[in-house]
This record gives sequence, structure tokens and C-alpha cells, in this order.
Amino acid sequence: MKTHIPVRKLVPMNKRFFGWRVVAAAFVLAVFGWGVGFYGPPVFLQTVREARGWSVAIVSTAVTTHFLIGALVVANLPKLYRLFGVPRVTKLAAVSLAAGVVGWSLAAEPWQLFVATLFSGAGWVGMGAAAINAIVATWFARARPAALAMAYNGASIGGVIFAPLWVAAIGWLGFPMATMAIGAVMVVAIWILADLFFATTPSGMGLTQDGDAVGGPLRSVTSPLARPLPGPLLWRDPRFLTLAAGMACGLFAQIGLLAHLYSLLVPVLGAGSAGILLGAATAVAIVGRTSVGWMMPVGADRRLWLSFSYAVQVAGSLGLLLAGGSDTALLILGVLLFGLGIGNATSVPPLIAQVEFVKEDVARVVPLIVAMSQAGYAFAPALFGLLRDTDTAPRLFIAAATIQMAAILFMLLGRRR
Repeated sequence: MKTHIPVRKLVPMNKRFFGWRVVAAAFVLAVFGWGVGFYGPPVFLQTVREARGWSVAIVSTAVTTHFLIGALVVANLPKLYRLFGVPRVTKLAAVSLAAGVVGWSLAAEPWQLFVATLFSGAGWVGMGAAAINAIVATWFARARPAALAMAYNGASIGGVIFAPLWVAAIGWLGFPMATMAIGAVMVVAIWILADLFFATTPSGMGLTQDGDAVGGPLRSVTSPLARPLPGPLLWRDPRFLTLAAGMACGLFAQIGLLAHLYSLLVPVLGAGSAGILLGAATAVAIVGRTSVGWMMPVGADRRLWLSFSYAVQVAGSLGLLLAGGSDTALLILGVLLFGLGIGNATSVPPLIAQVEFVKEDVARVVPLIVAMSQAGYAFAPALFGLLRDTDTAPRLFIAAATIQMAAILFMLLGRRR
């Protein structure tokens, strides 16, 4: 009994609970995952094109392939975890991503570039949204919104750190050496984190989720209306379909607009100010995600919270539209409003799944909605590019707002009455 005494003193927000150390490790995992696997390819696109003289179409297709391969792998992530365990899969993901980005830098022929995308695309999703959710969900139930928000903030920090880091490292070391150096640091860091934190479970340490006392009452946040949906039943469930469609629409609009936003802001604000404003969008994304994670009540309707976040982004898109490419104040307001919802588009859908599906199904639902969203947004930059016809590109902002409103509609349609 004495071994249980410290456990009883632990509460969900007690920083001594080992789960919060796991969250910190997941934060670092997200920094590398997004920093290398998400923010790296756009930089690689320009670098490869300049170094090899290949067309934009070829290299852009490689970026799309990178994300599509990731969508295929992430859909099977639960099976990989069952077969090999989270630590081994995470280590393998880091090695695969590192090998892939080195392959990007060494590719002498287009086919070699596409082989490299197989490794980079497969690796980064093992360090992405579904992986972070799987790691954090093991340790938290009621406090999962706050824990996930903290872990997912690593994605935003990854963009802040790695977007300029890749440019500086490539300019200083050259493309191959930069990928080797950053890849090696990533593999070593993730290998250590996997052994120290991802290899542990609450039961293995005599703990339970949220740091509750062993043998205490179970306090689940899962809706009492949730029912198991084995096999193909999941694909006929309106909650799953609307959640997947809503997340896919939200991220499609978000990725599509962000891919072109910098180039649209430069003619008005200049390169330096445009870069600072996009950095500010990342900063407010952290504020938006953290606020929702810590302020959202346990019993809240999480679809409504995400719908409100999408609505703020709609307001941002409309602000950019009304700016007309010349009103600086409206441009700044539009970017900041749009930025507030960037993080929630990734972090809140898994929290909705936690409430609406039984625990066994959540492990399937989250990787599937992430995979479907990624398969969709892989094409977003190219399709949004087809809409550009002027520097102000009003059709981009109209499209973003319209697709975000569709995301809200899907979220509301899936609510239980």
C-alpha cells in the first residue's frame, strides 16, 4: 500500500505526474516531425529546382507524393504500433525521415527524388499528428485537451525554428551536408526520447491516466451514447464521416491559403514585413491552440468549439479579401485572425473523437481522419495556385472562406441531438 501513497497525491494538472514529462517529449517530437517533414519540403522544392534545373511541376509533384505516401502510412499506424510498439515505430520513423531528406539532397535524377519521398513521407507521419495523439492519449483522458495542446505546440515551434534554419544551414553547409547534420541530430534526439519516455506506460509505473489513484473510480469523458463500430460499420457512421470531412476541409483551406500567402503579402508589405507577419500568425496559432486546450470544459460540445475556431478563420479570410491587396491594417488583422485557428484544425478533431467514439475505436478514428485530411491537403497548394490570377488573388480568399464554412457545416451536421 505504501507504494500507492504518492500516486494518490497526484492530480491531473500536477506537474510531478510522469505524463507531463511524456508531453514534453512529445513536444520535442513534434518540433522535429513538423520542422523536418512538413516545413522542410517547401524549402527543398526551391533548392532542388535551383540545383538540378528541374521544372517546378516535377519537384511540386514530389512534394505532393511526400504527403500522399504519408497518408497511406498513417492510416496503418495503429497496426504498426500493435506489431512493433510505439518506441520502435518512432525510432524507425526518425531514421526513415532522415534518410528521405538526405535522399532529396542527393537525387541526381527525378526517379531518385521520388524514391526519397517514399522514405521522407513515411517517416514524418510517425512523428506527426496521429503519433502525438497516440503517445499523449496513453497518459491522459480528462486533461487530454491541455496535454495535446502543449504537445502540438511543438508543431508551431518547429515552423518557427526550422523554416529559417533550413535556409541558413543549406546556405552555409550546402544541401547534402545540411540534411545529414540535421537528420543525425534528429535521429539521436528521438532515439533517446523513445527509450526514456515513449517506452513507458502508466500501468508499467503503477499509475493511471491523469495521475489518478490506482483502483480509484474511472472517470471517462466518452459519451454514454458511443457504441463500438467494428470493421466497416465505422465507414457508415455519420459522426465519423462528418468529422473526417470537416477536418479535411479545414486543413485543405488552411494549407492551400498558407502556401500562397507569403507571395501575396510581399508586394504590399515587402519581404521582411511579410515574413514577420507570417511569424506572428504562427505565434497566435500557439495562443489559439493553448487557449482552447486549457479553457475548454471537460463536458463541452467540442464540435462547437472547433466550429467557432473555423469561424474565426473565415473572418480572417474575409478580412484579407476586403483588404483588396492595399489596406495594410485589414491585411494584418486578416492574417492574425486566420492564424488563431491554425493549431486547432489539427488538435481539436482528435479530442472530438475521444468523446464521440469508444476507446478502442478512437485508436482507429484518429489515424484515419489524419490520413484523409493529409491526402486532401497534399493537392491544396496546386489547386489554390490555379485560382491565382492577380497579386491580390481575391478568389483564393473566397475559396478559403467557402471551404472553411463547409468545414463548419460538417461539424454541425455531426452533432448529437
